[in-house]
Amino acid sequence: MARWHVGLTGGIASGKSAATRAFEALGVPVVDADVVARTVIEPGSPGLAQVVASFGADALDATGYLDRAAMRRRVFADPAARAALDAIVHPLVRDAMRQQVDRLDDDIVVVAVPLLAESGGRATYPWLDRIVVIDAQRATQRERLMQRDGIDAALAEAMIDAQATRAQRLGIADEVIVNDADPAELIASVACLHARWTRTRPSHDL
Repeated sequence: MARWHVGLTGGIASGKSAATRAFEALGVPVVDADVVARTVIEPGSPGLAQVVASFGADALDATGYLDRAAMRRRVFADPAARAALDAIVHPLVRDAMRQQVDRLDDDIVVVAVPLLAESGGRATYPWLDRIVVIDAQRATQRERLMQRDGIDAALAEAMIDAQATRAQRLGIADEVIVNDADPAELIASVACLHARWTRTRPSHDL
């Protein structure tokens, strides 16, 4: 079992994926909620059966997989639908992530949870020893979203508003990595944080 569990989170388009890649490049294993979420609702899984029972067969695409684009549009337009989907998927993801973490024996493992603040933070993930927030200004998030997804400013703003506020995320942080500038600065910040953890040893109170 891994000795020290570090939760990593941040708002949409804040740079979470870049941060996890930087940790992986340093040899730190990453258990990613987005990856796990796909496995718990694969065709034939109990999770997908629950989604279909709640949302109907039109939640699936022609191949029997979850129609992610359609569901994304649906839950962004309907907060109740979003809450219902989260109530199905999040517990399954948490359980699967914990099982993956428990199979690791590294000193440090990063647990990437994009919606950590929204799902209750430490109250929901009490086994996290530390939480790192990748932080970016709202304007930076908006510009990145528009470029990344080819969307307009209004949709980008709606996607940001659908998540926890920046203040709520910062409120659960033990460490904050600011990612408003050059990607090289993010990589350097991750390396600096990892070096400090390695020096002080993850079994100690940092």
